[in-house]
Amino acid sequence: MDYRIQAPELIRDFLSYHEVIKGHSKKTIDEYYLDLRVFFRFMKIQRGMVDEGTDFEDIPIRDIDLHFVASITKSDVYDFLSFLSRDRIRQHRSKAPEYGLSANSRARKLSSINSLFKYLTLKTGQLKENPIEAIDAPKTRRSLPKYLTLEESKNLLSSVKGRNSIRDICILTIFLNCGIRISELVGLNLTDIRKDHLRILGKGSKERVVYLNDATANAINDYLAVRKKTGLDSHALFLSAKKQRISKSTVHHLVKKHITASGLSGDAYSSHKLRHTAATLMLKNGVDLRTLQELLGHEHLNTTEIYTHIESADLKIAANANPLSNFKPGK
Repeated sequence: MDYRIQAPELIRDFLSYHEVIKGHSKKTIDEYYLDLRVFFRFMKIQRGMVDEGTDFEDIPIRDIDLHFVASITKSDVYDFLSFLSRDRIRQHRSKAPEYGLSANSRARKLSSINSLFKYLTLKTGQLKENPIEAIDAPKTRRSLPKYLTLEESKNLLSSVKGRNSIRDICILTIFLNCGIRISELVGLNLTDIRKDHLRILGKGSKERVVYLNDATANAINDYLAVRKKTGLDSHALFLSAKKQRISKSTVHHLVKKHITASGLSGDAYSSHKLRHTAATLMLKNGVDLRTLQELLGHEHLNTTEIYTHIESADLKIAANANPLSNFKPGK
């Protein structure tokens, strides 16, 4: 998706600011653009600027300018949220149409609109006030993430068998001890392995350090000893059977396969649940939330991206605080 073609100049400048200055990922930029496009399409309908019978997805927004944005009121945004809640059609994985967006989706769209107004008021001074600054975000329902218990985690690691067992144990060990994302794992290169830590390239190309406890360091060393010396991708840490960088789909498949083999439901648990498991086990064993936030590389779209900086020593303590840090399958 190229917002530079479809978006008006005002929106292009806003998105370029977040891409170039704030360093947001392409996915985040696309989400901003899609949210704002829905909002301005709705506003054009409200203002009678769309011919009757025009499909919602065909409404252009190239004519949106500063004068139009300056005319937006708090009531307009409340009407938009109501539209999202009751009228906007969404598609589920089943492809069955249903009316209304979830509270989380509505909150994200409100955050995108608010970010635009903050940019126009605080960053560029093109507007004097943000009319929606005081609007509360829709109340979202937060459910506790699924995670494995300590014993289930040990059973999972001990149940791994097969031709690629050493590689798969290494992958599962990194998930359970380091709590990295699947995109971060498949993106690991051999040069990202340091003496006592991994260099992780996270969301928005932000780097962070994840220290290795004994179990993780041993699993990596065991894998490196059997890793193919040559491959189509000589840089990738984890290789597939075709000697290429392992894909997300392959990792998803192997995680579900081994989880099922350990006696758990492959549908209920995934690689992301292993990330939750790492976070939960560390939190239960004394790691504070601020250190955990740094360790996991958490980023929230509706924040000002002020990160808590934790001393490296605390991050290393967090790695060793995981109760799986000294566990090795078969021992």
